[in-house]
Amino acid sequence: MKANRENITKLAALFLINILIFTIYCSYTPVQAAVYRQGSTGETVRQIQTNLKKWGYYSGAVDGIYGSQTTAAVKSFQRKNGLSVDGVTGTQTLAALGLSTGGSGASSNDLYLLARIISAEARGEPYKGQVAVGAVVLNRVRHPSFPNTVAGVIYQNGAFTAIVDGQFDEPISSESYAAAQDALNGWDPTGGAIYYYNPAKTTNSWIYSREVITVIGNHYFAK
Repeated sequence: MKANRENITKLAALFLINILIFTIYCSYTPVQAAVYRQGSTGETVRQIQTNLKKWGYYSGAVDGIYGSQTTAAVKSFQRKNGLSVDGVTGTQTLAALGLSTGGSGASSNDLYLLARIISAEARGEPYKGQVAVGAVVLNRVRHPSFPNTVAGVIYQNGAFTAIVDGQFDEPISSESYAAAQDALNGWDPTGGAIYYYNPAKTTNSWIYSREVITVIGNHYFAK
């Protein structure tokens, strides 16, 4: 009799646990990431249009209405940056545009974009020089004369030759990821530079008017 009572008690406990699990499961509603597509409206659409326009992908009105022109601009941006070309602004495209996705994707994307530009612009440079290129990007983010996001700085028209000459699309080295993380962690070997250039390669005479702070590898870092 005692063994039967113990078995019944165990079965009852298991039954109650299963009921509790089922109740929790039924009451849980997955949080879906925001997705913007043709027909969407609102402030986020306006921000999407603003960034696309600022970076030269969009020439229409910044009206918060996701129309065919916005869709075409998003496709162009996606194609240029190795994203799925569907004209829909989901989590990855939002992050690449430097817009918050409501989670940790933005900072992960900052690391990804920073590593990509470091790899493209400083491949073959000493490690300290790679961190320095990342630091310049972050210094620009904080500077009032530049966009206030990593994506905005990197995709700003004419800012980096690697964006237009194909280097930005090359595979990213693991060393560049480490350099990007060091820069994000606050290491700035440049001492606050917002420009850098290779005097053996640059054809821009204006850059020589900037005050050079330091030289690392082949790059001069200036403010």
